[in-house]
Amino acid sequence: MDHILSTKEAILKAGQEILRSHLVVGTWGNVSCRIAGENLFAITPSGMDYGKITPDDVVIVDLNGKIVAGRRKPSTELPLHLIFYQNRPDVEAIVHTHSTYATAFACARKEIPPLVEDLVQIVGGGVRVAQYALPGTRELGQLALDAARGRRAVLLANHGLLALGTQLDEALKIALVVEKAAQVAIFATLLGGPVLLSPEDVETMHQFYLNRYGQR
Repeated sequence: MDHILSTKEAILKAGQEILRSHLVVGTWGNVSCRIAGENLFAITPSGMDYGKITPDDVVIVDLNGKIVAGRRKPSTELPLHLIFYQNRPDVEAIVHTHSTYATAFACARKEIPPLVEDLVQIVGGGVRVAQYALPGTRELGQLALDAARGRRAVLLANHGLLALGTQLDEALKIALVVEKAAQVAIFATLLGGPVLLSPEDVETMHQFYLNRYGQR
């Protein structure tokens, strides 16, 4: 059971980080992560202060959406997380934020364009916007899944951002990179308009990140 406890502790750390980094305000947003070697994932509880959540508050759910451990009610966005774990085996962790600049794009229902190198490397291109659906619904999850094809992040219209990582640290990094790119895009627009990277350069840099970046 040590691996379950370590996953819960990692989720608590990520929740505290998104609050500290101003990617969320109050108790909004949520974090989840697959549990290694199990058809299970752990997810933050609904409406609880990130600074006060303990490992016992984190909820364990199976891939059918059944709660298998935990005394708390899971995040209301459980259906959103569930549909990605059911359909994207490459996604091991999810960080859902309501950060200011990314959410501005989500409210304008405009894609964050592929204009910053670190964005296209880690996300795989610009960040698309899923069509609007009410929070907490299976419909929202399906629309997000469709819009996120081939990407590691997706905007939820009038809502926020979903960052999709191969591990929890990467999902958090994606959320931070997307927020920075959204801010840069707004500033570049004020300066006369961003110059976008070409599709060929985007693909080259994304493949470099996947296969050659870092200490591989």
